[in-house]
Amino acid sequence: MIQPSQSYAMRTVPRYTSYPTAPHFHTGVTGDLYAAWLKDLTQDDSLSLYLHVPYCREICHYCGCLTKATRQDAPLTAYAKTLGEEIELVAGHLTASGPVKHIHWGGGTPSLLPRESLAQLTGMIKERFVLAPDLEHAIELDPRHVSAALSETLASIGVNRASLGIQDLDLSVQKAIGRVQPFHVVEAAVQYLRDAGLFNINFDLMYGLPEQTVETIRSTIAQSVALKPGRIALFGYAHVPWMKKHQKLIDEASLPDAAKRLELASVAREDLLRAGYQPIGLDHFALPDDSMAIRLRDGSLKRNFQGYTTDQGGQMIGFGVSSIGRLTKGYVQNISDVGNWRRAVESKQFPIARGIALSSDDLMRGLIIEQLMTDYSCDLAEASALFDMPVETLQPSVMALEDLKINGVVEIDDWTVNVLPAGRPYVRLAAAAFDAYLDQKGTSQGARHSMAV
Repeated sequence: MIQPSQSYAMRTVPRYTSYPTAPHFHTGVTGDLYAAWLKDLTQDDSLSLYLHVPYCREICHYCGCLTKATRQDAPLTAYAKTLGEEIELVAGHLTASGPVKHIHWGGGTPSLLPRESLAQLTGMIKERFVLAPDLEHAIELDPRHVSAALSETLASIGVNRASLGIQDLDLSVQKAIGRVQPFHVVEAAVQYLRDAGLFNINFDLMYGLPEQTVETIRSTIAQSVALKPGRIALFGYAHVPWMKKHQKLIDEASLPDAAKRLELASVAREDLLRAGYQPIGLDHFALPDDSMAIRLRDGSLKRNFQGYTTDQGGQMIGFGVSSIGRLTKGYVQNISDVGNWRRAVESKQFPIARGIALSSDDLMRGLIIEQLMTDYSCDLAEASALFDMPVETLQPSVMALEDLKINGVVEIDDWTVNVLPAGRPYVRLAAAAFDAYLDQKGTSQGARHSMAV
């Protein structure tokens, strides 16, 4: 008989880095509507900027990002030029806005942009926006392409946090996922960054990868904590070959089953806690003096398309292909292919492909889901009151939690939902109870999601 925990782990639900989730975005949200939303911003609206660079030197088998491989620098230089034009386009439509509190470069491998391009783009941002004194300026890096020169460049343009994609440090696992990077390569990358004055370092690790065992993941954790990154993200690998064709290069027979995934996640978590890292939400860990641990303690931790974040910007503006922006009035997502994105920007049109306007019900449920995912607790009466919604609207969602309540995942006290310590690995299932779109369609308008754990 399947135990409840194993049964829950096998369920597929969204990751809830947004609400509504991306499958519900539609073409009814246009560039013209986005322009109107931008013009509505005021000096009270602080900003967060996300820049997506969809290029890598090669594509790893496990990758779930929107990126493509290039060995040439010409596409990168051309892309940076258009990115600058999009920055100018957005800035020109802002009547007023508050300071930028967070900048994040994602990809792909954004550090592949030439030094001159990185300097020009950051210079443009400084000219067109007001930067907050406590700005966090983060970038995602491939350790195999980190050098002393790159580290010095990043420091010179104001980057103060670097996130290294490690995934796993076992050679057999690395071969299975198409990303061979020995420990000494990672160690050297960390030293280059620290020598340049970049001390805020994150590691991204994964469980559920092919060929992973308890022994290999424990070795990866031990080697990672020896380098003392301030934060470690431990993501469950999402095997979605129907969306990412290159994942078919992974032998599905070598993937751990649901029970083994649970064991891998549990062992890795135990070792991280033993090493002094504090658990942050579903899949992050931070040293006690890291800003993410501090945000968790003071109740200001957030969750967005980068996962758990200290980002305090009230409005997120996305630049580059496929990037997603989130304003008070709704989400927007850019065109996902470089050619059409470039043509739109060059014609001074916002390259918006789709999005969704947010209703009061969306905003309320989004807040509830974020609080469950970050704090493992939510006062539903308080959340509904913030949006002038009757709390009784949420009664069907509370009823949908009954099975999780019976099996010790959640407890419900009046209108307050708490995810119990033993149930925290399944917090996405609790969040899904408040997903009105998922309830209506069963599988989120036909979308297929990754496993809950």
